[in-house]
Amino acid sequence: MSNLARKHEQQSVENYNQSVQVKPQRLSEERRAVITPGEKILVAIFAMVFCFLAVQIVSTQAAVYDVNKEVQQVESTIDKQEKANNDLKLQVSELSTYERILEKAKELGLNLKEKNVKVVEQ
Repeated sequence: MSNLARKHEQQSVENYNQSVQVKPQRLSEERRAVITPGEKILVAIFAMVFCFLAVQIVSTQAAVYDVNKEVQQVESTIDKQEKANNDLKLQVSELSTYERILEKAKELGLNLKEKNVKVVEQ
């Protein structure tokens, strides 16, 4: 072979080597864009923590809902009992009037003698 042919062959080999060398650099740049195993672990840990906190929030809200429901039921029971107590107080006040007591005493045969009546103040 002549020198010209060898130079041409060497140049073509060098050009090929340069093109081959450039391609791996591009591949290494592309590999940098891929997520590393450490980043995958961090993302997995973050996802687990996020899911755990989401479950905690939902369970806490469910517990709060149950407590509020119980409080409303107790308040409803208290209101009913207060109404019953007020009705009973009204009945007591109606049944303890002076006129009614006098009427019941006369029905039982008791007579009112003005001399025997003593007034007691509260």
